[in-house]
Amino acid sequence: MFNFMKKNKPTPKTETAQQRAERDSAVDKVLLGYEVGTLSIATMVLGLERNGEELTLDLRLPEDSSPETIQQELGQLLHPHGIKTIHMNVRLSAPAKGAGSTLPKQMPKTTDAMANQSKPSAQSNSDSEPPITKAAPTQASLAAHPRIRHIIVVASGKGGVGKSTTTVNIALALQKLGNRVGVLDADIYGPSMPTMLGVADVKPQLENEQFVPVDAHGMAMLSIGSLLDGDNTPVAWRGPKATGALMQLYNQTNWPQLDYLVIDMPPGTGDIQLTLAQRIPVTGAVIVTTPQHIALLDAQKGIEMFNKTNIPVLGVVENMALHTCSNCNHTEAIFGTGGGEFIAEQYQVPLLGQLPLASGIRAQVDKGEPSVLADDEFAPYYLSIAKNIEANISKFAKPVDDKRIF
Repeated sequence: MFNFMKKNKPTPKTETAQQRAERDSAVDKVLLGYEVGTLSIATMVLGLERNGEELTLDLRLPEDSSPETIQQELGQLLHPHGIKTIHMNVRLSAPAKGAGSTLPKQMPKTTDAMANQSKPSAQSNSDSEPPITKAAPTQASLAAHPRIRHIIVVASGKGGVGKSTTTVNIALALQKLGNRVGVLDADIYGPSMPTMLGVADVKPQLENEQFVPVDAHGMAMLSIGSLLDGDNTPVAWRGPKATGALMQLYNQTNWPQLDYLVIDMPPGTGDIQLTLAQRIPVTGAVIVTTPQHIALLDAQKGIEMFNKTNIPVLGVVENMALHTCSNCNHTEAIFGTGGGEFIAEQYQVPLLGQLPLASGIRAQVDKGEPSVLADDEFAPYYLSIAKNIEANISKFAKPVDDKRIF
């Protein structure tokens, strides 16, 4: 492992020498693995200082790099290893003669995702640019999108609870109630919206360097899946690249006037969720769970994350609540009972609706014609959920700045 002139401050007495060594080794591995262009950032470190949960880096970066993006991405990678705040003293060096850009120009700029507050950083021994120590943005500081009235995220703490199926049907139900609706597929690693909406083979157009959303049954839809070569093409990206892709899909898309933009989130509470909470003005979140105890535990983590990032939880949808046998008509609660009601009562949020476990719902999305679009026997469940969302969402709306120009 490398050792960049480390000047570690005294650590708490509760930390053993072995724990300290493991911690520093983990930080070293992250720096070795993080690349700026084609080079490890480890080759650009002039000095490194650790002080508790803070890390100060003296860096010499290529002239065409983006320090803010680097700071945000390193913050996300180092947070699991106990780093809450990163300070960077940056000097930008001229690129080698004939060298091209080392970072993609089109990726959106972001800020320190892990900083709790802005703090002055230590100055390097030589002349340097002012350090970048911006605190992470908060929901209160984000202006509403000028063409989107409400942004709703549909999330779950774990996979396999029917979140994407619920998302697409809620979006179609909101449209059926007379709203202008768009769908953004933020599940970068497992995009399913194009298939569920029957537009898997449709590619978005580009106009003035912006994506034109795909028209999916009257809804404006965009997904990373629409940009891939085939259904079996994996998105094998590290977290920072995935979050950059999400921000491009949101920022570099010419969204029409919408009453609702419904975002299908990936499962969990990782990089993409954190980036969305700090960069996209969300009106509220819908939590999808099953009655199963394990699913409820993860749904609780999702609610806690939204509470900590000041995103209102609009309510809970309990999926797979009951199953009726197609042969004998016996109804059984396969995954347990009362889970959705319990978590809604625990967090004092509405139970927006309960959905059955039915093969018909699965079959409809598999062929690109979800239940609401097909107007089958299950459509009323989703329409009821959409009505419950509409009944309370106005009190969470963000003020719109009509003078904002992109």
